Amino acid sequence: MSIHPTAIIDSDTEIHPSVQIGPHTIVERGVTIGEGSIIDSGVRIYQQTRIGKHNHIFHGSVLGCLPQDLGFDSGSETRLEIGDYNVFREGVNISRATNPEQPTLIGSRNYFMGNAHIGHDCRFGDHNIVVNGAVIGGHVQVGNRVFISGLVAIHQFCRIGDFAMLAGLAKIVKDVPPYAVADGNPASLVGTNVIGLRRNGFSSLQRRIIKHAYKVIHQSGLDTTRALEDLASEKGSPEVDAIIDFFRMSKRGVLTHR
Repeated sequence: MSIHPTAIIDSDTEIHPSVQIGPHTIVERGVTIGEGSIIDSGVRIYQQTRIGKHNHIFHGSVLGCLPQDLGFDSGSETRLEIGDYNVFREGVNISRATNPEQPTLIGSRNYFMGNAHIGHDCRFGDHNIVVNGAVIGGHVQVGNRVFISGLVAIHQFCRIGDFAMLAGLAKIVKDVPPYAVADGNPASLVGTNVIGLRRNGFSSLQRRIIKHAYKVIHQSGLDTTRALEDLASEKGSPEVDAIIDFFRMSKRGVLTHR
């Protein structure tokens, strides 16, 4: 284990021998850090944070800090759990949960750029990119392979579907469905994430099917409930099924098309 002599490490931690910890970093009690992880200088990892394998946490990041929730009991034992192969660039801030039974959760192979903030009780999937200065409120759920551009603000309790793309400076106040692009302040849907779908191996047929589904929802003149019923009656595909399920499970409502 390579720990700089100026680092402060609580004795009640579980740190794999291969972990590197830089100068002036603080690791509190109950923290676990998995194999091959690199913790740079000036990082603070708060109590009960669990970090998986091969994560890289850059200078000045703060992981597992108290929730920014005025009703939170600071004596409550809550957690932040992080998967494997994530990158947290300089100044990333992630709050631990408010609920002892359910941690703030970050999956694997996500890339968080400088000064991004992830609020308490958020749940991230895998392979997401969060660009500099994005702010994500509490209880937000982000799927897989989502691209969140710079200075995006996401309202608490929103859901972001798989393969969605949020354009720079977007203000997200409702759910963003899978495969869609959201832009504006407040944001609306402006199309499908064609570039992201291509990059992730979606065939031209799959892209046409997704585009057709959104035409039925937004341009058929039907209300959303009827449009979803019509889509469900057609010969299904996994992509259309994902869109239907996302709309039906929405509690905040889904962004409308511009």
